[in-house]
Amino acid sequence: MEYRKLGSSGMYISALAYGNWVTHGEQIDQEAATACVRKALDLGITTFDTADAYAGTRAETALGEALAGIRRESIEVFTKVYFPTGEGKNDRGLSRKHVMESINGSLRRLQTDYVDLYQAHRYDYETPLEETMQAFADIVRAGKALYIGVSEWTVDEIRAGAALAKDLGIQLISNQPQYSMLWRVIEEEIVPVSEELGIGQICWSPLAQGVLTGKYLPGQTAPADSRFAADDGSLKENRYLTEDILTRVQQLKPLADEAGLSLAGLAVAWVLQNPNVSAAIVGASRPEQLEDNVRAAGVKLDSSLMARIDELMLPVAERDPAKVESFKERV
Repeated sequence: MEYRKLGSSGMYISALAYGNWVTHGEQIDQEAATACVRKALDLGITTFDTADAYAGTRAETALGEALAGIRRESIEVFTKVYFPTGEGKNDRGLSRKHVMESINGSLRRLQTDYVDLYQAHRYDYETPLEETMQAFADIVRAGKALYIGVSEWTVDEIRAGAALAKDLGIQLISNQPQYSMLWRVIEEEIVPVSEELGIGQICWSPLAQGVLTGKYLPGQTAPADSRFAADDGSLKENRYLTEDILTRVQQLKPLADEAGLSLAGLAVAWVLQNPNVSAAIVGASRPEQLEDNVRAAGVKLDSSLMARIDELMLPVAERDPAKVESFKERV
């Protein structure tokens, strides 16, 4: 396993972070969740990412149970706040009320006194940024979180948040964006500003929702147990499931073979080549799935191979900076 600094902080994290979105509390039971977490630890993964809203708070509970008994100082636990966790008007967003109540709930479910990173899961357009950042600062000073981060904020929002954090004497050290060979919207604006501000990327969906594993074949039905399998066995509609994209993914196989990796491993290794990336988030519903991903950690892809990947995938990759997954239009 490779370990990297998270942004400009002094904290090391594993280059692969274990994420439990979709799996814990939904797809797999506690026994399977614990087996996956313990396998991750055996493989050198020390960083675990979750959120209060995943599986209606059950994902945090499952992760806390799976990590019970593990030496706390040897792992890094990340969680997030923003999305609804209840039916009340204040059970969502980044108001001081919700943030302060949410951190306490997360710590209880995770069975820990603190999280290493507390992240704003999205930007809240209904709450003053000053209110949110003051709440985060108070949480850090109370010892309930060591650092703060954000997820899917625009470049202007990141700049404003970092400036307020600095004024409050705390570190905004991370952003959690979607990033893969097929989704590259952070490259033009987010990454340069993050490098300037000392912010590292913790990237979700490096496999483009599984499309970059190569399991979806052009002109064929979806695997029966896949997320994109319709009731009749056909592929559901998705931005990535075009004939062109699926054909190009299959054409990555010789490049993956050259690197000594599977298609999934190549996709993860590609994300980790970006020097502003601190970690790529991977998940698993079976322990053995993690072994393939871990092979990608520390692999250096040469410039020629990277150029050939670009030649193949850039024509179908999303690169528009305006496509950052902001929820402004929903307010």
